[in-house]
Amino acid sequence: MTLITGHPQMQMEQIKEKVANGVRLTKEDGLFLYQSSDLLTIGQLANEVNMRKNGKNVYFIENMSLYFTNVCEAHCAFCGFRRDPGEEGAYTLSGEQMIEYVKQHYHPNISEFHIVGGHNHTVPFSYYVDSLRALKGAFPDVVLKAYTAAEIEFFARISGLTYEQVLRELIDAGLGTLTGGGAEILSERYRQKMSVEKATSEQWLDVHRTAHKLGLRTHATMLYGSIETLEERIQHMIYLRELQDETNGFMVFIPLAVQPLSVNAGIKRRTSAFEDLKTIAISRLMLDNFPHIKAYFINIGTQLAQLAMTFGASDLHGTIVKEKISHSAGALSQEGLTRDELVWLIKGADRTPIERDTFYRELKVYE
Repeated sequence: MTLITGHPQMQMEQIKEKVANGVRLTKEDGLFLYQSSDLLTIGQLANEVNMRKNGKNVYFIENMSLYFTNVCEAHCAFCGFRRDPGEEGAYTLSGEQMIEYVKQHYHPNISEFHIVGGHNHTVPFSYYVDSLRALKGAFPDVVLKAYTAAEIEFFARISGLTYEQVLRELIDAGLGTLTGGGAEILSERYRQKMSVEKATSEQWLDVHRTAHKLGLRTHATMLYGSIETLEERIQHMIYLRELQDETNGFMVFIPLAVQPLSVNAGIKRRTSAFEDLKTIAISRLMLDNFPHIKAYFINIGTQLAQLAMTFGASDLHGTIVKEKISHSAGALSQEGLTRDELVWLIKGADRTPIERDTFYRELKVYE
């Protein structure tokens, strides 16, 4: 399907004029940009928008990724992390076991735990609540960035509670914000084709809508590079933009390049650098009401993440320590970076590294 009409150069000039004047881009504009090969102009426009919003500041956080369980009822086609109950490699950690793991890797500068996992139907909702409560009790100063909207929908299903009731229980246990995962592509065609056996597009959006109404500020992702159409990518961004117009609760958008299920997969099974940079730049242009676009080095590599800072990205995620979801598929990047490495990457792009907390409050500026 193509929606390009008229002369491409004229259309690009019209988009340039819109960007210069802060006029919102349309779905047709987004499709035109995806179908254009003029990557440098697209990147230049995204950089212009980002510089207006964030100047030369690029943010990162000292965080640690945690995974309580990899047992999952869903069988998403792109996932190499999940296990069935009793399968070799399946695990479910108690709060005490997770605390022991954290103590082995923890240092006082860590300000956030990033917590996601499988939809483990063999344990009750109270397990997930108690897991957060145990962590918060042991590390009261660390923000718990926990669970995807798809996990919240799953918790509501197994508990018989509403989204709001689930979220209130988790907030009482120490939840500080929701992660952005579980969105994949907000298209029911895609979700059926890819066996996304979890929250529907509307359910995912409604969980975040509910979280925002409760005062939580949250994150949003898009998993691109498999069977979705360009139109579905743009529509995904528009759904997020519309919800942000309504609630202003999203802090950052994270485009996630899909990973093949093997580290030995050939380059044709991976997204290209051209596509990755274009997606980050178009995200910055389409999501005019999002403060930040993240370059996720786990999925696109450190060097391309560095380059993405001149294509609209203003966030480089964090130290992570040991990432498992993408690396259980075919990610080739480091499992984590040190603070010094993140600062080096940001300075190397002629940007100013800003260490932040979960809510983008500045903790330290590295001049």
